[in-house]
Amino acid sequence: MVRPSDSTQAQQPMIMKYVLSDRNGIQAHNYTRHSIGYVIRGKKNIYYGDTCYEIPQGTLFYMGTGNHYTEDIPDNDKPFEQIVFYYTQDQLSRILNNLSGVYHLHIVNNHKCPECTHLPHASYPASFSEKNFFSSVNQYMKEGMFGDSTAEMLKTTELIYLILSQDDCCLKSKVLSNMDLMKENFEQTIQNYIFSDISVDELASKCNRSLTSFKKEFRKHFYEPPHKWFIRQRLMHSRLLLISTNKSISEIGNECTFPNTSHFIKLFKKEYGMTPSHYRHRHMESSSNETVNNATENTRTVHIANPM
Repeated sequence: MVRPSDSTQAQQPMIMKYVLSDRNGIQAHNYTRHSIGYVIRGKKNIYYGDTCYEIPQGTLFYMGTGNHYTEDIPDNDKPFEQIVFYYTQDQLSRILNNLSGVYHLHIVNNHKCPECTHLPHASYPASFSEKNFFSSVNQYMKEGMFGDSTAEMLKTTELIYLILSQDDCCLKSKVLSNMDLMKENFEQTIQNYIFSDISVDELASKCNRSLTSFKKEFRKHFYEPPHKWFIRQRLMHSRLLLISTNKSISEIGNECTFPNTSHFIKLFKKEYGMTPSHYRHRHMESSSNETVNNATENTRTVHIANPM
């Protein structure tokens, strides 16, 4: 099943199941809603530059709004499977108000750590009750029981309750930290203009702030100045295009909003220590070696399993 895109996500069901039979490499996604998912089979990798975070089978994960670079990996001959709940800030507010007012759930967010602050995702091994929950959701989807928004809202409420019932952790903290609507609106506005040729002055105006207050708030949310952050995001996207497409260096630089090819190459080399062409070549060599190693390993396995 295809992931909801930025333009169609609002019209998609709140609960979705994804099945992927073949490994298709790192993919870029721009999420306009928050999501909580569960890996049924296989594993998911989340990338930040050269750093990879692995979300193995049986793990619950949260991903915030904005750009994410992920890779879904099948389990040998079995497809990758996950179920994802997408929700808006308004929906979460209604759920939390219901849990607090009707069911008298005491909702607090006392967990703070560096990963909560700097990473837009969080994960932890699902508890027994959470595994049972997603097993039932999977069965509901097979039987077509999510035909209206009420059923989806009830299941989302149940999921939020299960998460809030756990001990304090990064994922629970991430869910509750989204209650600042001003923060979300500011960050979403910035995310919408990553690949636009727009000045910092224009961005400040889009966010209804003076230039001084905009720069101050930008550092608060993204931990570095606007110009540096935008370049880093565009360079990260260029890396994905280098290893996943046959586009030329100039085409990629243009698509990532760099003024000219030489400027793109200069910034890329400064950030990653090599030119875009070298980076692409190194990745192709690495992929080729991995294919050879996998073929050798498969041959070795057949030989052992079938002794003469």
